[in-house]
Amino acid sequence: MRRLHIRVCTVTLAGLIALAIQSVPAAFAQASKGPSGLPLPRFVSLKAKSVNLRVGPSVDYAVAWRYMKSGVPVEIIQEYDNWRRIRDADGTEGWVNQALLSGERTAITAPWMRGKGADIYVNMRRDPQSSSAVVAKLEPGVVVKVGECNGDWCHAEVDSTEGWVAQGEIWGAYPGEAFK
Repeated sequence: MRRLHIRVCTVTLAGLIALAIQSVPAAFAQASKGPSGLPLPRFVSLKAKSVNLRVGPSVDYAVAWRYMKSGVPVEIIQEYDNWRRIRDADGTEGWVNQALLSGERTAITAPWMRGKGADIYVNMRRDPQSSSAVVAKLEPGVVVKVGECNGDWCHAEVDSTEGWVAQGEIWGAYPGEAFK
């Protein structure tokens, strides 16, 4: 009798595990959207020229950092009411009011290469292929406007120059992400 009880418990436990495993994809899909209904994480940019990065989601929290330039790309990693927890290209995290953010996509050219040497550039090309002519050489850390990405290349603009940059050489688009 005792063996039967152990088998029933084992079968029940196995059933619960199988049910939990089946529900993981559904839970993961739901977890990839924030309360706003938009994907998390996602890239946006700073709308205002002066943006306070706070340690918590309210004006009652201290300012940890102040951004002094609009257009800087940031990644929204969490939402709470009208506050967004963001991460910048350097890995700094904090909370910003959503009114200070824009859906306009921007990116930073190879921020991980800043300060590595004077001869390091990100090539902006005429067409989205590595054999295409170089239209500009961008230093690491340059903010560019991004119009679209095809998963490998992003159409970018800086000042009055536009072209294509390799998606792996910017921070502001996920690997393989495609959008228009």
